[in-house]
Amino acid sequence: MAKKKEEAVFTPTGLNKNTNGKVDKSVELPPATKKKHKELGLTDDNVIEMFEQMYLQRRFEERAMQMYQKGKFGGFLHLYIGQEAISTGTVFALDDKDDIITAYRDHGWGLVRGITAKEGMAELFGKAAGCSKGKGGSMHFAKTENHFWGGYGIVGGHIPIAGGLAFANKYNGNGQISTCFFGDGAVDQGALHETLNMSQLWKLPCVYVVENNGYSMGTAANRHTVGEIHERAKGYGMKSALFNGMDAFTVYENMKAIADDVRENSIPYFVEIRTYRYRGHSMSDPQKYRTKEELEQYQKTDPVERIKQYLLDEKIAKQKDIDATMDRIEEEVLEAVKFADETPFPEPEELYEDMFAGTPFIHDTKK
Repeated sequence: MAKKKEEAVFTPTGLNKNTNGKVDKSVELPPATKKKHKELGLTDDNVIEMFEQMYLQRRFEERAMQMYQKGKFGGFLHLYIGQEAISTGTVFALDDKDDIITAYRDHGWGLVRGITAKEGMAELFGKAAGCSKGKGGSMHFAKTENHFWGGYGIVGGHIPIAGGLAFANKYNGNGQISTCFFGDGAVDQGALHETLNMSQLWKLPCVYVVENNGYSMGTAANRHTVGEIHERAKGYGMKSALFNGMDAFTVYENMKAIADDVRENSIPYFVEIRTYRYRGHSMSDPQKYRTKEELEQYQKTDPVERIKQYLLDEKIAKQKDIDATMDRIEEEVLEAVKFADETPFPEPEELYEDMFAGTPFIHDTKK
């Protein structure tokens, strides 16, 4: 009988010891759940859809990278490749009306929350048909009608907004909760601590989630943050959780339980999900802070490949069905690229729209 392959341990090469010379637990990848999808309340169709969503995010990001390299658009581009299980598992665990707000690594979140590939790619290209009318770009995907309040370009700047969304939900008594996602580089921002304090004081129904991919830009987590990130909740008497972000089922199981607790008891949570990004912080990142061997190690835990293999192992889908799905998604993304390239830019006067609430400021562009 073949020996079962062990889970990779998240320990960035050369950076896995703290100042006391001991292995830093803050960089270890916790084990994934051993439960099957039906034990978690998921159907076969749910698992197929999760794979489709994750593969769409992967191929969208890879094509976006290619278009950036071809000079089709510029500015910043932060890819979500490797972290797709977090967005997908979370959205499946939440209600459709629950609020989601995130930082600038936001493409995957937008896609799984209802932004089409065409709307997303057009936004990257700065076109009027984009999800933010071509005026937000990579860091500002949004679809408010789906309760996705978008990406946010200032590190930690969106965390108080998440608290405000939670306050509004509690005030209105609508049963909705707010969820806020940010990287490990944002945990030392003062805005986080001020918001956590108020959230616990006012018992706001919000889940604050750190997508800890090990590196704040190019600085390992244990070189910029003391101790384990999730333990900061203790300072506010707040509930916390830590779990694996490379497995969609693990994310779903934990986020479902947390969301139910937050909704029922109107309390905040502070969560650390450990994951790993396969590309640089942004397109300009030379990635000299990690080795090729380290990257290859964590590619063995690829969340997209993991759920694809699960479909085969559990006989939920045959290889030919999976291939057909992948071909369909590939075509969808290619069509999105073509659409983004051909659709028009916003009209000049649109620069002054969406700037103020109420009556828009009118500017005569002919003067």
